[in-house]
Amino acid sequence: MNIEFIEALAQIEKEKGISKDILLDALEASLISAYKKNYGSSQNVSVSIDRDTGEVKVFSKKVVTDEVKDTLLEIDINEAYTFNPTAKIGDVISIEVTPKKFGRIAAQTAKQVVMQRIREAERDLIFEEYSGRETDIVTGIVQRFDKKNVIIDLGKTEAILPTGEQISSEEYVQGNRIKVYILEVKKTTKGPQITVSRSHPGLVKRLFELEVPEIYEGIVEIKGIAREAGSRTKIAVYSKNENIDPVGACVGPKGSRVQSIVDELNGEKIDIIKWDKDVAEFISNALSPAKVLNVVIEENTKTARVTVSESQLSLAIGKEGQNARLAARLTGWKIDIKSEDGNFNASDDLRGDESET
Repeated sequence: MNIEFIEALAQIEKEKGISKDILLDALEASLISAYKKNYGSSQNVSVSIDRDTGEVKVFSKKVVTDEVKDTLLEIDINEAYTFNPTAKIGDVISIEVTPKKFGRIAAQTAKQVVMQRIREAERDLIFEEYSGRETDIVTGIVQRFDKKNVIIDLGKTEAILPTGEQISSEEYVQGNRIKVYILEVKKTTKGPQITVSRSHPGLVKRLFELEVPEIYEGIVEIKGIAREAGSRTKIAVYSKNENIDPVGACVGPKGSRVQSIVDELNGEKIDIIKWDKDVAEFISNALSPAKVLNVVIEENTKTARVTVSESQLSLAIGKEGQNARLAARLTGWKIDIKSEDGNFNASDDLRGDESET
């Protein structure tokens, strides 16, 4: 190695942000292993790389003694004087033992160490970039399939879309661009492991933040989301500004904003609900598109008894109870629905603990 090598390390430090001294320290440690592998593993050696010239020297470290039992680790006091006139029993002296052909080994080792450190540094940078983005949304390309998992190309790295975070009705086609929600970022020996989701309610929340400027700016607030991925989502929105219609802002001109989100979710239905501090009013809104006649609140059981007309009963309950179930999750209340004839229909006793806010 030579001064050009030192200059190359300085350039790597500048471009990659990896300290030249850290690289040299790592290289010295690796060269010790390389020396022992090629020239004898029993010796106690050290390696020194000149920080200015790049010159590599190997030193054998021996303990000064008056009775040598192991010539690889010990040196007689009289012989030690030739290297250090002030040597004493028990001292450790360094004797240069650099092999003539060690430069070739050093060059090969240097390449391996530097490349490994660059890869590690790049992995660390990617981890730092994504570790702060959990609950964020990113766009990627469907790259390949690993068993039932989908591998998403995010550009600098890959993400895993596990089976449990996929939407059963969606088809993931290689090369297609999709938006995914970052669930978790873990640091592993092979680099950052990023787990993403298409089914999490947070994906819908982030999509609305992207499409609706009023939400991004904080004018309109998302109060809750209840989702059955691939089928239907209910989202409750609110605005402190009385001049802003939160539902209208989310729907957009001619429905353009919500339609963009529906398209991204491959046709998933989205009910945009106006949140209200009055629980009865909020529950009534949550059962949209059904029209509610009356809501009676039972605080002690956190149950809402809802009355609708006979013609609205099936709409309020929804197919297989979905509308009532999502409304219950969104509001956090058990909802029992009855028609005007007085017959109750329970909403599966589901509450709002699954709502995403």
